[in-house]
Amino acid sequence: MSKPDNVFQQTGKHIKTGNLTFLTTQVAQWQRLTKMVQPLLPQPEQWQVVCYQNGSLIITGENQAMISQLSYLQNQYVSKLSQLEGLKDLQRIQVRLRNKNIPNPPSSEPSKPIPPETQEMLRSAADFVSDPKLSQALLRLASNKKIMNFIFYEKFSYIFVTYITF
Repeated sequence: MSKPDNVFQQTGKHIKTGNLTFLTTQVAQWQRLTKMVQPLLPQPEQWQVVCYQNGSLIITGENQAMISQLSYLQNQYVSKLSQLEGLKDLQRIQVRLRNKNIPNPPSSEPSKPIPPETQEMLRSAADFVSDPKLSQALLRLASNKKIMNFIFYEKFSYIFVTYITF
């Protein structure tokens, strides 16, 4: 019996490129496997292959009910998927829950203008600190016309500005 070709095993050929070529190839193989297994798995879930190594296929889904169904019927799906080219040595399927990608809604609260006294405090803080980068950042912040929901912390004669965007 011939040893299966493992496209996911690092060969050490890409030392100078930081293994970028290897990683690109690996991601392309996972995407190819995702397209192959998607129609054979419980629907209407959007399954995603995240790893295939040593006979173990790891996939993710967003629907807990579909994940439970696939886990329960794993043996049937292993026999079905192991007939596909590239998954001949498949022995088991691991299924993980994937968080839904929900974009953050834009802030409904409009930005407020920075009060003149706050701008002056920022300018004087920029003159006070010895770090040129921090001084430049404080001056840029003071020149902005709108406030970005910021909070000041003063510690050890430095002023740390933490931006909190909502």
